[in-house]
Amino acid sequence: MLRFLVNKDFLNRLPEMHHIVKYDNLISMKTNIKNMNIELESIGTIHTEFSEIEGMPIQPTGAKGIKGTIEIEDEYIDGLKDLDGFSHIHIIYLLHKVEGYMLEVKPFMDNDTHGVFATRSPKRPNRIGRIVVKVNKVEGNTVHVENIDVLDGTPLLDIKPYVPQLYEDTIDE
Repeated sequence: MLRFLVNKDFLNRLPEMHHIVKYDNLISMKTNIKNMNIELESIGTIHTEFSEIEGMPIQPTGAKGIKGTIEIEDEYIDGLKDLDGFSHIHIIYLLHKVEGYMLEVKPFMDNDTHGVFATRSPKRPNRIGRIVVKVNKVEGNTVHVENIDVLDGTPLLDIKPYVPQLYEDTIDE
């Protein structure tokens, strides 16, 4: 569940900050959300063999063959319908053990610093992680996956099917 928490100043300025565009029966509201806090709710838990950050693979290629499970909360089980028809999925999760962030980082095996948004560093302002994993099977509220480099007990935020064909015409080689 996504909830928006706003402060009083934001509510007082709302009429001057939004622009509404109407498309047939659809209404789009563009809002300056600079003063808005966003709260996300976990929809499940990711389970892997990694109980500590130390010793985890640094990138997905280091996790090739590593198996894990994603346990979905009961109220979201219906959302798993047909997920087993995909070979791979994106899982979006909270980097719950990461503290703080850095806007410039020195990636592993690199001598130079880069902006955090040009890296896969977990020290990010919003601590959101994403990985593509192989789906082995779906049983009840459990998704069995492979090639996962996520800490055991990680809160799951979302699952999306990986469909590479959606990007074929937008990515030049």
